[in-house]
Amino acid sequence: MKHYLVVSDDTALHARVSEALGEEATELEAWALADAEADGGARITAPIRGKHPDTVILGPDAVAGSFVLADRIATHWPGAALLLVSGADAATLRAAMRAGIRDILDPAEASEVWTETIASARDSARERLSAALLEESTAHAGEEPASQLIVVVSSKGGSGKTTIATNLAVGLATAEPRSTVIVDLDIEFGDVANALRLTPDRWLQDAVFGPARNDTMVLKTFLAEHESGLFAVCAPETPEGASGITAEHVSHLLGQLAHEYRYVVVDTVPGLSEHTLAALEQATDTVYVCGLDVPSIRGLRKEFDVLTELGLRAKREHLVINNADARAGLVVADAESTLGRSADVVIPAHRSVRLSTNEGVPLVQSARRGRIVKPLRQLVELIRTRRGAQQ
Repeated sequence: MKHYLVVSDDTALHARVSEALGEEATELEAWALADAEADGGARITAPIRGKHPDTVILGPDAVAGSFVLADRIATHWPGAALLLVSGADAATLRAAMRAGIRDILDPAEASEVWTETIASARDSARERLSAALLEESTAHAGEEPASQLIVVVSSKGGSGKTTIATNLAVGLATAEPRSTVIVDLDIEFGDVANALRLTPDRWLQDAVFGPARNDTMVLKTFLAEHESGLFAVCAPETPEGASGITAEHVSHLLGQLAHEYRYVVVDTVPGLSEHTLAALEQATDTVYVCGLDVPSIRGLRKEFDVLTELGLRAKREHLVINNADARAGLVVADAESTLGRSADVVIPAHRSVRLSTNEGVPLVQSARRGRIVKPLRQLVELIRTRRGAQQ
């Protein structure tokens, strides 16, 4: 059974929507703006007549608060088609898309056009919801997923984890254009945006709260795009922006992205935070980054033990020894002996790494730094060919 809601103080608009719906107008509920906004929008958190509306139409008098309303509706009534009555300009259309509004009803158009637009938006919303439910119900835990979720971790700060993560992501995006997204899960002090010289309009909190949570089309509009064709979900611009982001939010976001992109690369905070553990639960590949120093090596050994205990070792694992310099007193064999496994990639210490970080230009984009770039490209190929230590 179809169920419609119009939100506006304009009773003439209620009549116009009713006319466009024809025989289905008996399923139309009309709210004044005050009804939608009462008690902080509490009515939107509950069903209407025992069910959620499948189509919501916001009047032109609601434009000032329409995007806030749309955000609430998308969160509490997932699957509802959202339309805005407005003679919209391009800026309004862009903002509407980001808020989860699916189409615009132009007051100058005939009722027949409104009928078609409402039906099309409603049917599209139903198809998206049905496809999402079908995809969820037909997922099989034992099957090899088409996408790869690669989590980059380290036990200590300063190991070069973000450098590895960003170079890996850019390398994958360069090899397979528009196939890759990187997510910065160092939610308070993440540096992926700086490492890639990005200036995002939207951040991690925008991706996990509001309409993007229930609509991957909206989520895609929130991604920053790098010149290589890589997409990015950047950590909050300030630590305050990380407030309220939970492990469940992270799991949901990574699931959304894994359905849309061939590769999802996740940069994490040093150690094993709740957000990192949530990412590791879904990982197909884990890249362990270890410096050639005693604290990093011993810390990673402990991480191996903890993750084994928790059952969170990925199907494929890759060990990267970074900033290798025998003059520091340790050699790669020392790390391999303590960690109980061979290194897949060894990256030598070199001043070009710091220069690349300061410039915001990943090493894999440079044609000049072959000694450093070669092992990074080796890591890219390990991921692409699904090779790595099997667990």
